[in-house]
Amino acid sequence: MNAVEIEEAVSRLAEQPFDSATFPYAFLEAFGNKPTTIQRLRSRTGSSNKSDIEGGVLQHNNIHIVVAPTGRVSEFLAQLRESPATSRHKAKFILSTDGKEFQAEDLTSDVPPIVCDYKDFPDHFGFFLPL
Repeated sequence: MNAVEIEEAVSRLAEQPFDSATFPYAFLEAFGNKPTTIQRLRSRTGSSNKSDIEGGVLQHNNIHIVVAPTGRVSEFLAQLRESPATSRHKAKFILSTDGKEFQAEDLTSDVPPIVCDYKDFPDHFGFFLPL
């Protein structure tokens, strides 16, 4: 996918009603992950999802995502940052959202973290282009 296609996919995702169960997978799909990759992350047996946080989705060498309870986005982002699985599986990004607030960090650079309203996260899609 090129940057324009990613921007369009991310914008469509933000316009849809927030679904906590599907957001991590829809986010990864918007950045060009193939359906087979998404299916492996969703699988409960032999899963490629390496998250050690309940409800989290960790894609090896890529990103660790968790949908937080309402009002607890910062707390869950801190859990992702401190998670042994985040470092063990070399996640480059961590992301937490509750469908109202959106926070993300690039763990490999000094780029300032993203803290914004959920509806505004497409404005920051370039932050995630390395995905």
